[in-house]
Amino acid sequence: MTADKKVEIKRLLIYLVLSFGLTWIIFFAYILNGGKWDGSNPYMEQFVGLGMLMPFIAHILTRMITKEGFAMTGKDSIMLGISFKDKKWKYYLFAIFVPWLYFEVMHILALALVPESFDTNVANDIGLNNDIAFAYPFIVIINTTILSFPALGEEGGWRGYMMPKLMKLMSMPKALIAGGIIWGLWHAPITCIGHNFGTDYPGFPYVGILLMCGFCIALGIMLTYITIKSQSIWPAAFMHAVNNGNPSIVKFFMNTDVFEQKYPGPVYSYLLLLIPMLLIDLIIIVLEMKKAKKVK
Repeated sequence: MTADKKVEIKRLLIYLVLSFGLTWIIFFAYILNGGKWDGSNPYMEQFVGLGMLMPFIAHILTRMITKEGFAMTGKDSIMLGISFKDKKWKYYLFAIFVPWLYFEVMHILALALVPESFDTNVANDIGLNNDIAFAYPFIVIINTTILSFPALGEEGGWRGYMMPKLMKLMSMPKALIAGGIIWGLWHAPITCIGHNFGTDYPGFPYVGILLMCGFCIALGIMLTYITIKSQSIWPAAFMHAVNNGNPSIVKFFMNTDVFEQKYPGPVYSYLLLLIPMLLIDLIIIVLEMKKAKKVK
């Protein structure tokens, strides 16, 4: 092993210890006080959201500890700049519209699986009219893109520091898988109290942790792709924020109670969501392989 690799491994380990340690202090403070992710205490759940800021804070602390510096451009930069040169703007469009695409496909697949769950009164039942339902994805995109600071906290760490280190230490495919697993395990404490999947599913909580790792691999491929192409963590932050907003029109025409009578809990929805996400990943991989062949 070369001296350079040893240095990168040391930096990566320091970062991971800080990122997990700082975040899990917040997570376990909530859990040990009897916190559950069931909507019963939304204010405390927002407090747990502070954990999203910790990966970027860990990034900053790691650079300070290792004296790595804070270059804004070039190799090993912090990637906080925004540039639309060389058609980089298209990665920002990718970031804000692709989550809408895969959430729409997921809900269409759910309706195809349980046609009787189609219901035109869903929007009205929750106090919205259908006009607002059709505008909902745009509302999510605008709001989450503007208010993407918490997502920047995660992406400033995972895509801004962890992934560049992993890509130096191993091949791209291995780095994407390893990065997704690390990111998924980072969520484990709150997955164990019901975040994303609830608690009422077979194999709880291990199936949830495994599914979260799979989801993070699938999403991580897209986030890493737009970060590399744009040389900025902002597109990933925007995409992460829009993803968390769950933009979809079709969901306002789907009665989830009827769907969950056949497929209880969110686990099945996440499995359906992985289908369009993995297809998008496959398209990215194929296109990049073709580009690499042309370059050769």
